Amino acid sequence: MKHLLLASALLASAAAPALARDLTIQDVATLSRVGAPAVSPDGKWLVWQQRETDLAANRGRYDLWRLDLSRKGAVPEKLVAEADVNETSPQFSADGTRVFFQSDKGGVDSIQSVAITGGAATAWFTPKGGFSGFKLSPDGSKALVWADRKPGAPTIEPAMEKKDPNAGSGRVFDKMFVRHWDSWANGERSQLFVVPLRQEAVTAVPIAASLDGDTPSKPFGGGEELSWSADGKTVYFALREAGRTEPLSTNLDIFAAPADGSAAPVNLTADNDGMDNLPTASPDGKWLAYFAMKRPTYEADRQVLMLRNLATGEVRALTEAWDRSVASIAWAPDGKTIYVTAQDTQEEPIFSVDPTSGKVTRLTQEGAVSAVVPAKNGLVFSMNSLTAPDDFYRLTGKKTERLTSVNAAKLAGVDLPKVERFSFTGANNDKVWGYAVRPAALAEGKKAPIAFIVHGGPQGSSNNSWSYRWNPAVFAGAGYAVVSVDFHGSTGYGQAFSDAIRNNWGGWPLEDLQKGLAAATGKFAYLDADNACALGASYGGYMMNWIEGQWPDRFKCIVQHDGVFDARAMAYETEELWFDEWEHGGKAYFEDPEAFEKWNPVNHVTKWKTPQLVITSEKDFRIPYTQGLAAFTALQRREIPSKLLVFPDENHWVLKPKNSMQWYGEVLGWLGKYTGKGE
Repeated sequence: MKHLLLASALLASAAAPALARDLTIQDVATLSRVGAPAVSPDGKWLVWQQRETDLAANRGRYDLWRLDLSRKGAVPEKLVAEADVNETSPQFSADGTRVFFQSDKGGVDSIQSVAITGGAATAWFTPKGGFSGFKLSPDGSKALVWADRKPGAPTIEPAMEKKDPNAGSGRVFDKMFVRHWDSWANGERSQLFVVPLRQEAVTAVPIAASLDGDTPSKPFGGGEELSWSADGKTVYFALREAGRTEPLSTNLDIFAAPADGSAAPVNLTADNDGMDNLPTASPDGKWLAYFAMKRPTYEADRQVLMLRNLATGEVRALTEAWDRSVASIAWAPDGKTIYVTAQDTQEEPIFSVDPTSGKVTRLTQEGAVSAVVPAKNGLVFSMNSLTAPDDFYRLTGKKTERLTSVNAAKLAGVDLPKVERFSFTGANNDKVWGYAVRPAALAEGKKAPIAFIVHGGPQGSSNNSWSYRWNPAVFAGAGYAVVSVDFHGSTGYGQAFSDAIRNNWGGWPLEDLQKGLAAATGKFAYLDADNACALGASYGGYMMNWIEGQWPDRFKCIVQHDGVFDARAMAYETEELWFDEWEHGGKAYFEDPEAFEKWNPVNHVTKWKTPQLVITSEKDFRIPYTQGLAAFTALQRREIPSKLLVFPDENHWVLKPKNSMQWYGEVLGWLGKYTGKGE
């Protein structure tokens, strides 16, 4: 793995360590995290947001950094960094002399700008009620702002509401989707407003007041779901119209609306009932690229790159013949190439797509690319791997140049593990891939206990990427050899492989896991086949509960995080019903209970015997914490050694630094107790 070796070598050479040591969760929790790269129009400057961990406050804080791309050997410098202030979302002015960004100084959201050469910042827009994000128009004269407001809000200024002093605290609802991810519905929607960037008082113009829905989508949508036309007269955005079917629908559509609010939005993709998203206008104003899914209610369907002629309305599916799913879209400055990322056999590279022929060409080989910025002097992108957090790189022609090593000092002296991929014949006689991670400190001829990690999704991948939650390098640093398998249902192997898990949650995936662990222990002598624990979250957590009843004698212990325990309860408790119902055949539980019960872990509790650590969070509305409580109750009633860890302030993910360290402390302690590593 050239990229992994390169990353390790660069980190090692950046400082002279006194003694080698293992990676710990304390290291990972305090690493600098880079994101939101922006490159000046002339290609000279790279600016990004960088997160540093404030451990005392148990949160991250963001500053803006810059790098002079025109000077060989240039060193990154802070551009904006105020204590206790977050500066995020850097975007260049049209002439490249200033950087606009979002600030929360004084607890108030504002759009500010600073000269690329540094100096004092200027505030341009500070609305009451705050906002979530913004996107500059091509000429920099205005900004597209999104903020949570009441549907149909005529202005970004929050409406005054008279409160009844005798009102109770109860929430009242008359339709589903009363909560989503980690928040209860409060009657507000993410809405769009166009704001002129002038020093005098301005009025924010609502763009989609006639539509009831969130744009960008919640909880994870951002500026990638919005686009300005080249002339700044039109705004394109993705939105799923709300209503009684919202928790049953994946049907985001792409709308076009005049930036001056003079007309209602027009739905450009009304003919497709699947998801349409990532609208990206071409620099010459002639084309709109986006992705489309064909099958309604299937959130993991293939994302095909589409191209719309904005003059004629003609639409072409550019990557219909390419069996990969487009994850991001960016136009080259000259409009002659579209750059996309897509998962491909445990990697997430950059590909170029010819807008005329649809020809796809792979540009990077190893690692996970998480942001691509086409610039005048090549592609700038961020990339990470299993053994290296994100840094920035530049691709010019076929040459890749590393631009930053932001964590070199923090990781100096840390021995990172060795990663090896393997394949085997799995269920349905299909080729299945996995990887094994060997602890750096493991002596030759010695064996290490196994942490058998099962990924979530289930349409996901144990790919070559860094994680701040489930990080294989941290397990390896604690002395465990990690094995992970991309079972049927995983992404990056073609759509049929991803589809194979539908109505099959406990079937082929379990067969793949069983055969994959056997293949790994047969191939890698350092794996202690008789000393293994299994771990997983979300779908991986479901699989832990399924393994308890279907593979009860294989593991010394199990760690189950946010996993489904009772499919019947899950069908009525979760919020995004489209996911749960699609995965079990497309019907509600009461319409086809057999489909849910076929793979329901609760039906096999009498076979459970493996010690299990259960982890859940009170703000997890995807797989509610009651599922974890029920699993813990089952374990306790059967007098199986078990432990329950509940986070009152986390959602489906554990995000806070101190909570992450506690999570690893409990998990590694549980593994140590049953594998002998803790003795």
